[in-house]
Amino acid sequence: MHKALVTGGAGFVGRHLIKRLLDEGYEVHCVDNLMQGTGAIDPRRAGQWPLYSPGDYQNFRFHAEDCRDYFRRVKDDDFDYAFHLAAVVGGRWMIENRPLAVADDLSIDSHYWQWAAETKPKKTICFSSSAAYPVAYQCRENFVLLKEEMISFERDLGMPDMSYGWAKLTHEFLAKLAYEKHGIKSVSYRPFSGYGEDQDDSYPFTGICKRALSLEDKSVLHVWGDGNQMRDFIHIEDCIQGILMTMDKIDNGDALNLSTGIFTSFKTLATMIAKECGFVLEVCGMSDKPAGVFARAGDTSKQKAYGFCDKISLEDGVRRAIRFLNL
Repeated sequence: MHKALVTGGAGFVGRHLIKRLLDEGYEVHCVDNLMQGTGAIDPRRAGQWPLYSPGDYQNFRFHAEDCRDYFRRVKDDDFDYAFHLAAVVGGRWMIENRPLAVADDLSIDSHYWQWAAETKPKKTICFSSSAAYPVAYQCRENFVLLKEEMISFERDLGMPDMSYGWAKLTHEFLAKLAYEKHGIKSVSYRPFSGYGEDQDDSYPFTGICKRALSLEDKSVLHVWGDGNQMRDFIHIEDCIQGILMTMDKIDNGDALNLSTGIFTSFKTLATMIAKECGFVLEVCGMSDKPAGVFARAGDTSKQKAYGFCDKISLEDGVRRAIRFLNL
């Protein structure tokens, strides 16, 4: 039986990852301090997680603590995989309005790598972000599909997206150093706009779905920004499949996108959601809400070369979410 550590495992991505690991027979140690605003859900509460109950698995262990305290306390040296998801993040509002809180990710990652250097997990799976990419490639006048090689620690990095982008860049750099100095094998994933039916509604996909379902006046649906800004929406199940398919193929800390390569505006997404709810309406922006960069989507060439291609269309993802939320 493989033994896996998942930090930040009670959050959206962690819950989906842990389900796959448990089903495949891993002994899973989930560490999460259940910080408010991160979308973390206590697996010990009644009903447990929205899509399944991890407590039903004998191979699930939960540690309700800050991962930094866990790293000080636990020195197990027999982890086959360490999935390091722990981070302070909670959607666009958090990134733009609490940048110093987000910068705490630097401390979290520093503690992780020092623990890894001491305990030597056989493989580290790092979760970076598409926010690490230079914003110069994502503006209204000049946007392109973002390729992994646009970030190189041997040349000018460009300006990433806020303190969250800087923290993720540093995490990737530490992964490289850990491999070079300590032989710690790792891969760094750059997920784009992951979504799914049980995602916290501080993220745009679920927020728009819930607003559409709760509308009394079926004429106007509001989205943040002007609504023309575009993202690369990839279903969480595709993200997890991409990770599990490729995580043993990269050891030196190199990065890999998790993306569809498709630009979709928030207006298009909202129109799609409204249609699935059974009505046609006007989509209007809210200029007082943060919008982030204009266009962010990932080039898929490298991930396809490693054997991964997304399967779940945005239309199908919307259908699944509306069905789930409307129960």
